[in-house]
Amino acid sequence: MKACIFDLDGVLVDSEPVWEEVRRAYVSAHGGVWQDDTQSRLMGMSTQEWSAYLHELGVAREPEAIAQGVVDEMKARYHRGVPLLPGAAEAVRRMAAAVPLGLASSSPRALIDAVLAETGLGAHFTVTVSTEEVERGKPAPDGYLAAASGLGVEPGECVAVEDSSNGLRSAHAAGMRVVAIPHPAYPPAADALALAWKVLPGLGLLTPEAL
Repeated sequence: MKACIFDLDGVLVDSEPVWEEVRRAYVSAHGGVWQDDTQSRLMGMSTQEWSAYLHELGVAREPEAIAQGVVDEMKARYHRGVPLLPGAAEAVRRMAAAVPLGLASSSPRALIDAVLAETGLGAHFTVTVSTEEVERGKPAPDGYLAAASGLGVEPGECVAVEDSSNGLRSAHAAGMRVVAIPHPAYPPAADALALAWKVLPGLGLLTPEAL
């Protein structure tokens, strides 16, 4: 292992409940209809992809306006406090002491920067990538490949830390060893979890020695 690349939502930040609440409310307020599988479909999508999907649900605004409205509300929530998952800050510092760190997230750049600034974790990451900065969002490997390139290492020399189905598929497609830390409220599909090299119950067990 020459580098470790983290996902953000669901791995370091318990943001999926916040994303669901904010986007569900936005859809309802603007004439759309939230479906039973909407949240699972949205996990891992890039900003362009999920805003277009919400528009398809009947939201009477263009995708650019949808994205701006949702992201503004998410930034306001993070400014009031970032919901870091237990052990997140310690895991980042522990891994950063051993290898260079990258971050490959489906969150827009504005939210990545907000989280890293509010938590003080930004200094530990050599490179951060938003999937809005690459051609395709997760489950495509583009974000992870860009992070590995930024770190100057081959994808096969990286460990990726993920939680969602699309994230696991993305990191695996990039050729990385994938550590899955499933979120109990949003568990990945069985076929996606089967792609993991290791499955850990929490960030407390994510150590250089374990990898």
